[in-house]
Amino acid sequence: MKIHLSSVFVNDQAQALRFYTEVLGFQAKNDVPVGEDRWLTVVSPADPDGTELLLEPSGHPAVKPFRDALVADGIPYTSFAVDDVRAEFERLRGLGVRFTQEPVEMGPVTVAVFDDTCGNLIQIAHTA
Repeated sequence: MKIHLSSVFVNDQAQALRFYTEVLGFQAKNDVPVGEDRWLTVVSPADPDGTELLLEPSGHPAVKPFRDALVADGIPYTSFAVDDVRAEFERLRGLGVRFTQEPVEMGPVTVAVFDDTCGNLIQIAHTA
């Protein structure tokens, strides 16, 4: 068994697609109209056949209180692996990304947390 698809709730799919592709560097994989929304996924360009991230509309009534609670407590919705957290922090900060936690070493793991502009906190991490 392996993870094929994961999702992140987004307020605006078009804005999310721009952020996740143009800023974070993912590439669009699927963009299929589904009523007023889209089945919109992105993947890592390093693994285009790997795990897809669904940019899922946040319209369900349970999403807002769930995400608001996570953000209020500073809890990332998900985590992305990077080769070097400090280098990625500098690259993203240079592109205007707002970090809620600068890089922190926690034993063999270094993490940082940013606001994805779509209602979520996202963690980036690498293991030394």
